Amino acid sequence: MNRRSFLHTTGLALGASLLSSPTPAQAGQFTGKIRKSLKWVMAANAAKGLPLVEALRKLRACGFEGVEPHVSQVKDAAEWVEASKGSGLLIDGTVGGRPGALESGIDLTKKLGGDSMLVVVPYDIKSPLVPQWNTARDQLKAAAPYAEKQKIKLLIENVWATFLISPFDMARFIDEVGSPWVQVHFDIGNMMRWGVAEHWAAVLGKRSQKLDVKEYDLKKAMDEGMQKAFNVPLGEGSINWPAVRAELAKINFTGWAAAEVRGGDWTYLADVAKRMDKVLDIAP
Repeated sequence: MNRRSFLHTTGLALGASLLSSPTPAQAGQFTGKIRKSLKWVMAANAAKGLPLVEALRKLRACGFEGVEPHVSQVKDAAEWVEASKGSGLLIDGTVGGRPGALESGIDLTKKLGGDSMLVVVPYDIKSPLVPQWNTARDQLKAAAPYAEKQKIKLLIENVWATFLISPFDMARFIDEVGSPWVQVHFDIGNMMRWGVAEHWAAVLGKRSQKLDVKEYDLKKAMDEGMQKAFNVPLGEGSINWPAVRAELAKINFTGWAAAEVRGGDWTYLADVAKRMDKVLDIAP
């Protein structure tokens, strides 16, 4: 075989090899940076009748690495700790803190091995706003040293209480508390009633320590009512997920993202985990 024929034959073989070889899958933008959790209430019905350790194993099989129970749901902390160890599913944090009564939740979160408690600031629309702002701020200031001692972050969530309804409000509130142990649990879906998810992410910046992940559809809100707008699968609503990811990338976000959608069976929960992979770009 002459040189020209050899090169021609070799080139054909190389080309065929490249065409037949599978393209290596590229890791997602947040693979290894964002870990998936979910609110325990989402799995509570599916888990009925099962030992807790078996339910947590099933959540791991669905694709989750962590779970966040409400403080009121944990009747036996030792049982949760043993189930977490036996299943390999971490309890990354808890839900249900309220300013003025935080120490017991901080202690429980510590026992469970979590590192944060989601805190909701109550708001009475029939009472003046400024005194409520000041009271909540001062209560969190007072709780911050104990949270620091226990190494548990108090993360304020943006909820539908008509309080802290702009990113500037939330940022100012956190800054007035003035502690690195009081930051934000950023709910990407909740704020769509009043704003734009990526704008919130940009303003809050590194104050956002953990994420809640849900969808919101503005057309459904207009046609069927504001609460109905949550009833849409992740990735199929109005949230601009690529824009949210771009803002999270700017702050090099790492940490936990918890699904907070309606509950369902194990097949449904596995689908939620896969949808989280897509909207957060954390796969494969």
